[in-house]
Amino acid sequence: MDNAKLQAIKQQYRIVGDCEELKRALDIALKIAPVDLSVLIMGENGVGKEIFPRVIHDHSMRKNKKYLAVNCGAIPEGTIDSELFGHEKGAFTGAVERREGYFSVANGGTLFLDEVGELPMQTQARLLRVLETGEYIPVGSSEVKKTNVRIVAATNVDMERAIAEKKFREDLFYRLNSISIAVPPLRERGTDALLLFRNFALEMSEKYKMPAVRLDEEAQQLLLSYSWPGNVRQLKNLAENMSVTSETREITADILREYLPKEKHSSQMVSLTDGSSDYSYGKERDFLYKLIFELRRDVSDLRSEVLELRKKMGMGDADAQRDFRAAPNSMLPMMKAENYPSKSHTHAASPIDDDEKITYMDVEEVKDMEETEEAKPQATSLAEVEKEVIKQALEKAGGNRRQAAGQLDISERTLYRKIKDYGLE
Repeated sequence: MDNAKLQAIKQQYRIVGDCEELKRALDIALKIAPVDLSVLIMGENGVGKEIFPRVIHDHSMRKNKKYLAVNCGAIPEGTIDSELFGHEKGAFTGAVERREGYFSVANGGTLFLDEVGELPMQTQARLLRVLETGEYIPVGSSEVKKTNVRIVAATNVDMERAIAEKKFREDLFYRLNSISIAVPPLRERGTDALLLFRNFALEMSEKYKMPAVRLDEEAQQLLLSYSWPGNVRQLKNLAENMSVTSETREITADILREYLPKEKHSSQMVSLTDGSSDYSYGKERDFLYKLIFELRRDVSDLRSEVLELRKKMGMGDADAQRDFRAAPNSMLPMMKAENYPSKSHTHAASPIDDDEKITYMDVEEVKDMEETEEAKPQATSLAEVEKEVIKQALEKAGGNRRQAAGQLDISERTLYRKIKDYGLE
């Protein structure tokens, strides 16, 4: 695709950015638009997947027909079949009249199924039949109906994992995935983040007749280095928030940090889980182990600082080691493996990545402080460890609960609840 046509498309659909991955995605969308095949658009939340179905429809043979966008994740499971395929009067409680579904309304046009990975298995079977034969049966009817729609689907779900976990039909995936378009996350789009920020800031300036906010050099580098888990949607919210609430129009790195949430290094393509209680327990347990590991590191740093200070004060190594070992047990939360569930109880869907997992050996290695037999501290419960970690985070943050929650990588609401539970108010 020549550059002039690309720029015209970007201007028409208000697409901002010059990265090669975005250009390739647009190029594929335009090439497949005239070809009446199903398309699957994949990408993280907030990357702008909803733009591509519109581009495909507007440049297809169906451009003069109906275009419908349906968010599958926003429709309750009990009514999704009725919404998509329609229902007859009296088909279920509340069905007081006959209703046409989206496949009937969009006949001859394009139907965009957003968050298709959230469809229940029963609905997936119905959708597969439509893709294969163009036929469907409304809820409560025995009459087979025909439709001629082009399906463009989008998802932020890790489809391979969803298929492996039997949460998504493999045959439906291959039917939808005749052609796929991968929309890149913002963190992989280079300087596009700066272009987007400037565009959003100018939009706010023009709409509300205010000077546009601008980033200094250091703030620009910080913006480019941030991971943007919410992608373009998050950046837009940030620019709008700063435009309204910032007291200065020149944004420095320090000001920008106040608006950026704490980084969370995790994959944004989500997996489908069943929300079982075992998973919740495992998540809580792994969170505590992570805190223990971080506390161990802090204690090691503290030990080095104390020993160095003692040396400067003229005390010998032996005296310094003895005084440090005599510190209160609350400073040294030594953990024993028998205080925790066995490894066989670890849930398979642990949220901590393999390279972050805290093994039971790691927990026992907290005892590497050269303790002697006569000075072994007593085992500490998980609750006591968590209480101590929260207490230290609050002290470090000078009582600022928002900063403490950021240090602990938990929400403020969770921190408030734990402060109340442990009597740290």
